[in-house]
Amino acid sequence: MMQRSSIATFFLYCGVALFLVVTLAPVAWLGVMSISLPSDLTTKPLSLIPHQVDFSRYARLLTFEANSPGEAFLMALRNSLLSSLGATALSLLVAVPAGWAFSRYRNRGVSVVLYSILATYMTPAVALILPLYFLLSMLGLLNNVVGLIIVYCSILTPFTAWFIKSSFDAVPGELESAAAIDGASTLQTLWWVTLPYARAGVATAALFAILLAWDEFFYALLFTSNQNAKTLTVTIADFAAGRATDFGLVSAAGLLTALPPVLIAFILQKSLVAGLTAGSVKG
Repeated sequence: MMQRSSIATFFLYCGVALFLVVTLAPVAWLGVMSISLPSDLTTKPLSLIPHQVDFSRYARLLTFEANSPGEAFLMALRNSLLSSLGATALSLLVAVPAGWAFSRYRNRGVSVVLYSILATYMTPAVALILPLYFLLSMLGLLNNVVGLIIVYCSILTPFTAWFIKSSFDAVPGELESAAAIDGASTLQTLWWVTLPYARAGVATAALFAILLAWDEFFYALLFTSNQNAKTLTVTIADFAAGRATDFGLVSAAGLLTALPPVLIAFILQKSLVAGLTAGSVKG
């Protein structure tokens, strides 16, 4: 048993090490490229260790000057924050009561609505381009962060509603019945009784919604045209669109773009773990 345990532990650590290498190697390479001189990135054979460390690209991206990469990056950072956080907030505003209703009222009609919502989430983005484009055009919201928020809600709301429903399923209905006996209204019961027990799942749904909106590229590319609404994903693509691409600048922008989601995930890590395991054991 001891030998088997040692062998299993060895392979476990090997698997974890392999996973870390596969996951972190691209990030490490981005870091190396972002601080390497252009000559180091074009020499053959390619040098994995830069001969001279250069942090000037980070300074360029974080300096707000007219018609500079820093202006484009910081404006895109603002747009990405507004669109992802705004869309997540609106989606949760709809998904929390929707998820609670789907969890508590289980009948054929509710099931049809629930799976219809799932079907909209599975619909390819290409099929929704024209309807969304005409809608935003009529509302005057093309090339507008508010327009992006509306579009992102069509992606996030079905996902968050399904995720939050599973969290509400794990909350015993007896708690709500006891609150109703004490005279609490439906809204009071949801806010003061059900949500505190499901807050880990709601926080996890919010985290994944932010990440989905933050990484979205297709709609942002089609519905934005300048710095007033372009997000980070589109702006980084613009950095790589010229004839002479500064790969170090693209790498630095990629690392800076990854920081906000990483920080949010670090802050919400306890809720993330609890939310992902919610529903595995019902109280």
